[in-house]
Amino acid sequence: MITKQIEHRLKVYWIMVIIVFSVMLLRLAMLQLVQTSRWKMQSEDNRIRMIAVHAPRGEILDRNGQVLAKSRLVYTVYLTNLGTKEQEGVINRLVEVLQDPQITVDSIKEQLKSPKLRPYEPLVIKRNIDWQTMVRLEERRQELTGVYIDVEPVRYYPGTSAVGETLAGHLLGYVREISAKELEAMPDGEYQMGDMIGKDGLEKTYESYLRGKDGARQVEVDVKGRRVKDLPTLAAVPGNNLVLTLDAKLQETLEKSMDETLARVQKKYPKAKAGTAVVLDVKTGGVLAMVSRPTLNPNDFIGPIPQEKVDFYFRTKPPAILNRAIAASYPPGSTFKPITAMAAVDSKAVDPKTVLVNCTGKYWLPPYINCWGVHGRRDLYGGMAVSCNTYFQEAGRLAGVDNIVKVASEFGLGSKTGIDLPGEVKGLLPSPQWKQDLNSKLINDRYQKKFANLDATYQTALQQAATDAEKQKLLKQKEKERQALEAAYREEYRFYTEWKPYDTFNMSIGQGNNDYTIIQLANYVATLANGGKRMKPYLVDRVVAPDGKVIKQFEPTLLNKVSVTPETMAEVRRAMLAVTEPGGTAYWLFKDFPDNIKVAAKTGTAQTGRQGDDKLGDFHGVFVAFAPYDNPQIAFAGIIEYGYHGGESTGYLAKAVFEEYFGLKKDPAASLPKEVPPASVTGDEVPPTGGSPEQIPPGEVTPPVPPEEGDGTAQSSPTQPGQTNAPTSGGLPPAAPLPSVPPVNRERAP
Repeated sequence: MITKQIEHRLKVYWIMVIIVFSVMLLRLAMLQLVQTSRWKMQSEDNRIRMIAVHAPRGEILDRNGQVLAKSRLVYTVYLTNLGTKEQEGVINRLVEVLQDPQITVDSIKEQLKSPKLRPYEPLVIKRNIDWQTMVRLEERRQELTGVYIDVEPVRYYPGTSAVGETLAGHLLGYVREISAKELEAMPDGEYQMGDMIGKDGLEKTYESYLRGKDGARQVEVDVKGRRVKDLPTLAAVPGNNLVLTLDAKLQETLEKSMDETLARVQKKYPKAKAGTAVVLDVKTGGVLAMVSRPTLNPNDFIGPIPQEKVDFYFRTKPPAILNRAIAASYPPGSTFKPITAMAAVDSKAVDPKTVLVNCTGKYWLPPYINCWGVHGRRDLYGGMAVSCNTYFQEAGRLAGVDNIVKVASEFGLGSKTGIDLPGEVKGLLPSPQWKQDLNSKLINDRYQKKFANLDATYQTALQQAATDAEKQKLLKQKEKERQALEAAYREEYRFYTEWKPYDTFNMSIGQGNNDYTIIQLANYVATLANGGKRMKPYLVDRVVAPDGKVIKQFEPTLLNKVSVTPETMAEVRRAMLAVTEPGGTAYWLFKDFPDNIKVAAKTGTAQTGRQGDDKLGDFHGVFVAFAPYDNPQIAFAGIIEYGYHGGESTGYLAKAVFEEYFGLKKDPAASLPKEVPPASVTGDEVPPTGGSPEQIPPGEVTPPVPPEEGDGTAQSSPTQPGQTNAPTSGGLPPAAPLPSVPPVNRERAP
């Protein structure tokens, strides 16, 4: 029998059940009748994904329309950030399928932790997968929730048949996925995880022009995040194109010549593994060609980089990542001598047509820097033709360091050119003020430590002294040592901060602390060739929209006009022409050029100044030139590291460039000899030797070099068989050197 108590409880339960069901029915009515649109939208959001449609980057073309960089379509693997417990298993299976050592479970998890990655946003896992990988992914599709494959544009740099790989790699630069640090610095929404961004070269400088505007595509997915259907798309807008000042044919010629020359020179000088060269339009500053070796292939930076490539670009010596044309500086050697000549002639210290020295093989003032030969009586033309160190040391002494620094500075040496590439360094134009500033800081820092050590030593001793008498004795001893230290400081400060005559001598012949980039040397030669207008080197002529409309046209930029007179520059250009005339150090390179394409040049053999190098055998080969002499159009500057003579190494690059540019020869390789010509045949100069170490302070001695072939008593500069001796002066008959005659009495430089 049911008691009243139980009956009461049942009624309560029924009332509760009715209330619960009433609430549920009311909630259902709300969902079905009142909030239908809201929940339908949320359901659609869970079913619809917004996928970015990446815009192709703009193309990079040479001046004639040849494509140097473009985009191509590839298959890319994405993982949607679902944030579920299942995702770890998906990641493990995905890594197993991809079979790429560069893609690990930890690396994917790390990317998924990025605060910039939103829920349900796809993460790029691997670009440019092959067909076999696609098949494996499709076979295991049911196990890979949130993984899908899509097509996207990826940067590609086409190669050439002659060079065999990408042209102008260092100049173009490369792109890679944006880093977390870069992404953090960007405004929200401008870049996403997995986006590509220019990291170096033109790709970096012109990122804002080259990068297009991404579109979007709606994709319907199932419960496992797999794509079911594509919905309407917002089209991506391609990036703008860059049209360069570069000439692809000239670039190809320069690169091929560089590779051939390095291979040839290495047979004699095994350390010659790097080099760089630049060709400029002398009237505009436009870069026509630029090469740096070891080479850089931008395609290597698309996707994961194998360890051997990382080592090649960043850890080997010399590292290949460096664009040596703008990011490395070198001693110019004798290619600096036209600067010294302009300083001497323009200051009226030297008459170019007057015999200035009687070279007996050594300069007559300390540290008695040797010349590479015995050149006899020389004016400017004869001195430049044979690269006589004695002539240019005397010209530099008479001109004075201030005039040399002024001219070098006006021609852009020691200053960034402002070229539209990242990573340019300024080099070093030494001066009395520079030496004082540098050495005074070094000496002050060193002696501050010495004085501090002195105080600390005696402070301890004074604390341990037992009597006042002992303390007084220690104080007197300390004062005596302090006075001695102060005297040593004053003497060393004076010695190392003052500009010495030998500093000027070294500077005059391009040694000492001279250190310039090859783009600076090319620009200085272009400025001399065009009559004194220093133009800003540049690479991009114009920016063009995908529809062909010119968005931005870059015009030549005048940086400054030099104060050197046109007459002085004309004399120095004429002296550089003598370098390629009979008896000049580069005559044998250009002797077959037609009369209407005369080349003005300067060879250089520069001490490396690198720690650990063999001071008796390691030298850089430097070469500068412009052509035609009568109506200059292009200027060249280049270096082969450890190439020794500029004439027998880098000079071949200039020859190949001029032959291609002026249509003199189709195959630049035909310009190259099978073997390196001996120094006695090339007529190129040997680096100067210095005086004895006790005559000048340590570290400032010009390192000695091997003696010239023969007994050292040559009566004239080396020449090729059948050549005439080098000219001694403009219009003057050759004068035999007079070794037994004492040098002319001249005042020492103050």
